[in-house]
Amino acid sequence: MSPEAAHPSPDHHPPRKRRSPSRPVRASAKSWLIWLTAAGIYLLAVFHRTSFGVAGLQAADRFGVGVAALGTFTVLQVGVYAAMQIPAGVLVDRYGSRRVLTAALLFLGLGQILLALATSYGLGLAARAVLGFGDALTFVSVLRLIAAHFPGRQYAVVTSFTTALGYVGNLAATVPLTLLLAGPGWTPTFLTVGVVTVLYAVFAIRGIRDAPGEAAPPAVREPVDVKALGRQVAGAWRVPGTRLGFWVHFTTMFAPNVLTMLWGVPYLVQGQGQPKATASALLTVFVFGSMIGGPVVGSIIAGRPSLRMPLVGGYLVGAAAVWALLLGWPGAVPLGVLVPSFAFLSLGGPASMIGFALARDYNPLHRVGTATGVVNVGGFVATTVAALSIGLLLGWTGGNFRIALLAVVVVLALGAVRMLVWWRRTRATLFAAEARGEEIPVRITRRRWDARTPALSPAAA
Repeated sequence: MSPEAAHPSPDHHPPRKRRSPSRPVRASAKSWLIWLTAAGIYLLAVFHRTSFGVAGLQAADRFGVGVAALGTFTVLQVGVYAAMQIPAGVLVDRYGSRRVLTAALLFLGLGQILLALATSYGLGLAARAVLGFGDALTFVSVLRLIAAHFPGRQYAVVTSFTTALGYVGNLAATVPLTLLLAGPGWTPTFLTVGVVTVLYAVFAIRGIRDAPGEAAPPAVREPVDVKALGRQVAGAWRVPGTRLGFWVHFTTMFAPNVLTMLWGVPYLVQGQGQPKATASALLTVFVFGSMIGGPVVGSIIAGRPSLRMPLVGGYLVGAAAVWALLLGWPGAVPLGVLVPSFAFLSLGGPASMIGFALARDYNPLHRVGTATGVVNVGGFVATTVAALSIGLLLGWTGGNFRIALLAVVVVLALGAVRMLVWWRRTRATLFAAEARGEEIPVRITRRRWDARTPALSPAAA
């Protein structure tokens, strides 16, 4: 049963019988073209985000550092990304996706150009921080654009298409980038992709519109009001559906991130004794699993919104079983077990998109960007905590991956417990909104245990 709740926010008004004009009834061909232009920016962002994965050895030689120092690049970038999600949501609600995506391209290109020219470790870190800043502005902006141009029944599907395109960027950052680094080399390769990214800003300026039928982005007339921005974030956080989306994202997407961005290859090579080439190939299971699973999950929840939380629950139960199998297997885990295990864990990315659907459905359109940013913080906070914890445990245990990866299990359990709490609370709030005669996005069946969970008032939420 889906636990979604209507948004009991201070600016929530009783729904009208007709559709709100702020929500599109159907998407036009122009809206699809606008989305494709914006999704191209997300593809570039994912390419830049994951490009360091295959450039690690070259980076170690170029900057004269060891493996531990290289891990700082990933942690720094993920940390900047997570820290910027709520500000990014506020920015896109205030200035629109067009402006924010254009700025994202400029920061992404600048970061990669700096990396191309950097010869010191400090400048390399600064370049990745700039790149992480630009990356942080992209996904929230694209989702806000989808919310404005597409009706609710298409939101999950179009979002899944967006993430699938992002994985194309991930693929481009593997073998093709490896060949370029081995051929033209570090500086020509990263300099070229940086310049191409900056030039793509021309397409963003000309091709993106914040709302259907808009000739130009609206001017922002009011000065920045920090207190108002704080109320915007607080209003999104008070919505139980937003809080539930945060914990859904926290729990589902961090494990695939931890393995593909940092600890997957060391686990397979040092912990499982796999050759490095085999380890790299095994990580592509996450890419293809997410590319296939994203549209499938999106189509299912678009047609049956009530299945959103059962899908999340099923994934978490399966993920717990997979980690029990991997960590409890005596000796090296065979490829026949690793491949299906990684394929199942890869579905965490598609499942995490359900958190964004919650943010879209249970917040007014003017606050969707902020709510999406709040939700997106969850998975990257979990990624940062788990990645750092694994590193610390590896140091304390002398490289014992069986113990170190227990950090993933602990984070998974914490997220599942908090998600269960907000699942029950949002169900209760949904029933209370229905009793008041308000329109609700999804109808669910009341269970006996629902009566024992009080609904939250806006202030208490």
